[in-house]
Amino acid sequence: MQESVHVGRGGSRGTRYLVSSGLLFAGAALLAAGCHGSSGDGNAGEKKSADKKEAESVTITWWDTSDSTNEAPKFKDLISKFETKYPRIKVDYQNIPFDQARDKFKTAAQANTAPDVMRAEVAWTPEFASLRYLAPLDGTAAAEGIGDYLSAPLATNHYEGKLYGVPQVTDALALLYNKALLQKAGVAEPPATMDQLKQAALAVKAKAGADGLYLVPKGYFLLPFIYGAGGDLLHTDQKKISVNAPEAVKGLEVALDLIKSGAAAKPDLNSGYNQMQAGFKDGKVAMVINGPWSVADDFSGKAFADKNNLGIAPVPAGSTGKSGSPLGGHNYVAYAGSKNLDASYQFIQFMNSAENQAYLAKELGLLPTRSSTYKLPETAQNAVVSKFKSVIDKAVVRPTIPQGGQLLISLDQQYPRAVSGDKTPQAALDAVASDYKQFLKDWN
Repeated sequence: MQESVHVGRGGSRGTRYLVSSGLLFAGAALLAAGCHGSSGDGNAGEKKSADKKEAESVTITWWDTSDSTNEAPKFKDLISKFETKYPRIKVDYQNIPFDQARDKFKTAAQANTAPDVMRAEVAWTPEFASLRYLAPLDGTAAAEGIGDYLSAPLATNHYEGKLYGVPQVTDALALLYNKALLQKAGVAEPPATMDQLKQAALAVKAKAGADGLYLVPKGYFLLPFIYGAGGDLLHTDQKKISVNAPEAVKGLEVALDLIKSGAAAKPDLNSGYNQMQAGFKDGKVAMVINGPWSVADDFSGKAFADKNNLGIAPVPAGSTGKSGSPLGGHNYVAYAGSKNLDASYQFIQFMNSAENQAYLAKELGLLPTRSSTYKLPETAQNAVVSKFKSVIDKAVVRPTIPQGGQLLISLDQQYPRAVSGDKTPQAALDAVASDYKQFLKDWN
């Protein structure tokens, strides 16, 4: 069901004049007296009112879906700078858990209580736009320097020929590894293929006294295996559901083999990401597949007190000979029902400037979406950013359809069932395909 948000500005005034014939000339005289000494501008009162309104402070609400511990403080720093530069605009900052944000925004938008600005995952933007929850940004301050954005991240912000967001950060999955543990296991170079990944992980387990690998049993983290085996979730040009095709099943089988063989630790099916991070930071896990958002957290662990111990390489290639990292990231979007759209556009413009993207890259290792940011010294000299930039350049763009935000939900449910042995790889992905058919009814 699509919901439409109709935004009205201003209003109408109706003034009724009752003039009797006996008071006509007296009223005219009074009118002339009342106008004595005026500028003669009939809109003077309205102009003063507009000037007063311009001088008044406005408050915009921003829903930030970043990590509340490591990333949020840096975004708050930028907000302080914004409020200093634009003292008329105050920002009500709210950190919303990522896994709750999509549904929470849709519920709020239906009730006309959504935030003015949101940090939306790339798959959510076309979905929200199709529901008419987002304001087009074409020609606004938010879209300033639109030609500076990298083409792949920018593509996720268009829907039916209009721009509904600007890319705040881009990312992709890479192989992160503990150099010391690999060296202890006699692994000279990070594995470049899935077969090498298995052998390196088993060597770590046998010689370094740590788990070689940890895989998160979530749909997004399964994508490198599906893509690396030549599979995909959908063939959008053919309107075909392909998540249960032989190539995708093969990708899932590769991931499961790493776990069953002992090369990867048996994952926690409920809090796998947190368990992975804890083990990696403590030096109990040698290799993980994760994104640039995790680097600041990694550096907080004892295993990476020496930051040079963190290695970054492309996700090992699958049977196709290619790495299958999915392109991810987040966009700034503005709520169509906002009463402060101009202030919202100004906020997005400020937060997404090349200089502020460089600040976030330096402090958090986040990957900028503006080409010019990569030329700034603090970004160009950042080893983490440069390593991930090479991964981004070869990442696989996920389907940019309104239903894109739903594609990982079923994978999140079925991947753990395959890990636990409750379902075969084929049965698990058949269930995903069946779920897809519920919201892609005209697809094959």
